[in-house]
Amino acid sequence: MTAHAGDQVTSAWPAVDATAGAQATTEERILAAAEQCLTRLGIRRTSMTDVAVQAGVSRGAVYFHFSDKAKLVDAVMARVAGQFVASSEDAVRSRPTLAEQVAEAAVFIRRSAGERVPMRQLPADGEKLLATLLTASSGHLTDEWVDFWLPFLDDAECRGEIRSGIDHREAGEWIVRLLMSFAVMPAVTFDADDLESVRGFVRTYAVAGFAGKPPDPKGPMS
Repeated sequence: MTAHAGDQVTSAWPAVDATAGAQATTEERILAAAEQCLTRLGIRRTSMTDVAVQAGVSRGAVYFHFSDKAKLVDAVMARVAGQFVASSEDAVRSRPTLAEQVAEAAVFIRRSAGERVPMRQLPADGEKLLATLLTASSGHLTDEWVDFWLPFLDDAECRGEIRSGIDHREAGEWIVRLLMSFAVMPAVTFDADDLESVRGFVRTYAVAGFAGKPPDPKGPMS
């Protein structure tokens, strides 16, 4: 199989800004500790005390930043979503057209299965962080990734790859929903474990509908 730049996906997340203020640094420590606890213990078994011990801060400090466990878990999911989206950027930017960029994002998701932090098993819950993002916390991932695709859609319109005037947020949401399907749906007409097969499938169909005249939403009149 031909090698592509997007095939090599590193396992490192974006580094925390070392120049951030003391409050932001403490909050990042708490979030990082909470993610570790959620991965090790599961969502149900993780307590605020567990997080405080893991972060090396007082229980009061955890409550100062996050008033309850639900808000802390929600913040962790938002953090994981942002990191996951950001970590796909190099692979996406390695390709010159929107169809190929969407294809690389699909490959990134397929390569992520079982390899990256968002896919780590939550042993106590029988869930995975990405699976949780795709269900109960899907809004975080959807919002992050729709925003991510907006500049790529702008560039694609400038290159004439998509029709002028298309709603970029709607198009971005369509792309994100397509990409999420690669994490949760089995393949029927292509080999989801063959990255070149994934690329070919997405390149063929992913953005073709963005180029031509949009269909009448009311459909044909009888």
